[in-house]
Amino acid sequence: MAKIKTILLAEDNPKDVELTLEAMAENNLANEIVVVRDGVEALEFLRCQGKFKLREHGNPVLVLLDIKMPRMDGIETLRNIRIDKALRRIPVVVLTSSSEEKDLINTYDLGVNAYVVKPVGFQQFIEAVKQIGSFWAVLNEIPLQRN
Repeated sequence: MAKIKTILLAEDNPKDVELTLEAMAENNLANEIVVVRDGVEALEFLRCQGKFKLREHGNPVLVLLDIKMPRMDGIETLRNIRIDKALRRIPVVVLTSSSEEKDLINTYDLGVNAYVVKPVGFQQFIEAVKQIGSFWAVLNEIPLQRN
């Protein structure tokens, strides 16, 4: 039996979490989606630390990362992911309301795989998330994790 591919969603806005989960479900993605509320929790999940210390080891197939989050923002989280040898190959898609050029440049300089500005309209948001999920969690191939 194939292992379910996990998507990590780092998002502090409950409404955006709900919309993202709805879009994934609407697209029939058979992925487990783990939601964390900030960059600190995202790194704890990825490193199997804190409240995630007992989770099954293995990297998610995708990290959906907001930029504007409490405790540790998305740019600092991305920096930590990219400098960690065990995490650096995980595809990271920034899904944010920020259309600031400095955020776009900073994330690409840090090796983000894609940068998507959250559409304002409900249907456009749903469609954008469906497309992200379809490509990154279904079609894209990533190297096996070696310990």
